[in-house]
Amino acid sequence: MEVVESAVNAEHKSVQLPDMRAEVISAVRALSDREYQQRVWIDRQYPSPGYYDDFTLNVNVLDDAAVLDDPNSAVGFTLASDEEARAMADLAVSINEVLAAVGSESPDSAFLGSPLWGDVLDAAKNALRVLTA
Repeated sequence: MEVVESAVNAEHKSVQLPDMRAEVISAVRALSDREYQQRVWIDRQYPSPGYYDDFTLNVNVLDDAAVLDDPNSAVGFTLASDEEARAMADLAVSINEVLAAVGSESPDSAFLGSPLWGDVLDAAKNALRVLTA
């Protein structure tokens, strides 16, 4: 029985940092939702007192979780599979392109107004789909 359980556990890659994974998923969700971004990041209509969110905060969450610079190294920690790592790598490319084009110190409205923002939304939607499958 023990051998069978070990084989099953080896096949299913679990994550060692489930709380950090939840933060990653939350950040990716925010990056995938254009209506949320307009409402919260631009119009500052927060869902509750003391709440804050913006583009920089979400990128910082992903940076802190090390899923942008080297997503493959996050597999087993905050990411559960190579497919998730590929999806995060694609998101990282899109984020880096918009940061380079717009400038990292720009307001959120500049990012959302960039012609490259659609690529961020698409990559984030795909990453969210993969992370929550």
